[in-house]
Amino acid sequence: MDEKDRAILRQLRQDARMPNAKLAQAVGLSPSACLRRLRLLERSGIIRGYTVVLDEAPPREGVVVIVQITLERQTDEHLRRFEEAVRKCPEVRECHLMTGLADYLLRVEARDAADYERIHKEALSRMPGVARIQSSFAIRTVIRA
Repeated sequence: MDEKDRAILRQLRQDARMPNAKLAQAVGLSPSACLRRLRLLERSGIIRGYTVVLDEAPPREGVVVIVQITLERQTDEHLRRFEEAVRKCPEVRECHLMTGLADYLLRVEARDAADYERIHKEALSRMPGVARIQSSFAIRTVIRA
């Protein structure tokens, strides 16, 4: 991957629906060369697909809670069991396996603090292998790419 490929990726991050002619012009390539590079990026797996990003702003009364989860153990079995359980919790909008002090970082959406308390009590604290939960309420979203 060279600088032209990185330029293509930067442009597509801004607008994945950009027509090839406009993309080619933006990165300084002919349309055919740009399309060839784009197809190579797709075939190699660097570009795995295209998606629609919805405005996921919580409802006016909703809250976003950033949750750090530490497991009792970090074995493959413990990680697998936790990940299976977290996928079943609809309020968990994102889940990331992390390095550092916490094993997972979650973005949870709730109606209010009382709703988050319910999610904490009925779902998060009952997930297999959870040793520690640390929650922080987001005040507002500053940037979302």
